[in-house]
Amino acid sequence: MAISKDDFQQEIMFPIGAPNDAYAQYFIGQSYLTPFTTEQVPTFNVTFEPGCRNNWHIHHAKSGGGQMLICVGGRGWYQEEGKDAVELLPGTVVNIPAEVKHWHGAAADSWMAHLAIEVPGEETSNEWCEPVTDEEYGKLQ
Repeated sequence: MAISKDDFQQEIMFPIGAPNDAYAQYFIGQSYLTPFTTEQVPTFNVTFEPGCRNNWHIHHAKSGGGQMLICVGGRGWYQEEGKDAVELLPGTVVNIPAEVKHWHGAAADSWMAHLAIEVPGEETSNEWCEPVTDEEYGKLQ
């Protein structure tokens, strides 16, 4: 059984933040968001409750762009379309090029937090796609 939100907060050095209501429609489960900075290289801490994951999505850019994830607590998953999921543990770094369809989220039995860093680029945008199905997600251990 997963630990409580308060206990997870004691395990990580970054604040969990407020419920991520602005993007809730693109998540299954509850996520939380804390912006560290929106200057130079925008960086956010995103925390996922057990079983929470975001929809498939694509970071578009004419040049540059993409996203970088640094897992800072718990256990989770990152998956690119057509590839096997990669386990996220504290210290795991994932570099996501622009135009790569992917998703990320917590393991079913663990909270997970990662820093999400927006890679600067020209004409960047984010396209939200379909949810990760329970069948797809259920295959992950």
